[in-house]
Amino acid sequence: MSGSLPGAMTFPSNPRRGVYGGAAAAYMSVMRHLALSLAIALSVPAAAAADIVPLPEISEYLNDIDSAQSTFTQINADGTVTTGQFYIQRPGRARFEYDDDDLLVIAGGGQLAIFDGRGNTMAEQYPLSQTPLSIILDRSVDLSRSGMVVGHEYDGTATRVIAQDPERPEIGSLTMVFTRDPVELRQWVVTDQAGTDTTVVLGNLDQEERLSQMLFSIPIEINRRGGE
Repeated sequence: MSGSLPGAMTFPSNPRRGVYGGAAAAYMSVMRHLALSLAIALSVPAAAAADIVPLPEISEYLNDIDSAQSTFTQINADGTVTTGQFYIQRPGRARFEYDDDDLLVIAGGGQLAIFDGRGNTMAEQYPLSQTPLSIILDRSVDLSRSGMVVGHEYDGTATRVIAQDPERPEIGSLTMVFTRDPVELRQWVVTDQAGTDTTVVLGNLDQEERLSQMLFSIPIEINRRGGE
């Protein structure tokens, strides 16, 4: 006998040709499926990369907002839902009027004031710089600053950006959600120092109408309410 294994010399005449042939066909089929699966897997990140809104583009969009207004829906940490009207005038000014409620939040003059007509206490005021909302109300938004963005991803429908003040990360973070073509801010989630989330979902932002400065004056609102 030669040193050759039986049936290994002449593949065409081998009685096990059907087995070898079937194995070869199966092997090629598996390889084709693997190649297709790999192509699909590789295309997902590529598609996500194509759909994600780049940070410089988001910064430019936010900086281009002068004044705007929109309806909003707020989802609180306890699951309650409120609605109202939102106004913004950059830099540094915002106003949240709540429907069917005397609750009012104003950002202006470097302060954030919360007016609650249901109580007899004075308006609660905090430095705006100590709140995550200051991120989008800043005079010049630059999301490329070191340490500002801690998350930037495409979730299949929109771009999500998690931002914080790099100099005061302990005050919390702001998660913003943007759609594109054109780029538009759709919602944000404020996460405070205690880790509590408050979600604000915006309607369509109307940037056509100029807004009165009085909307964002905390002293005027205090006087209107009788000098709290």
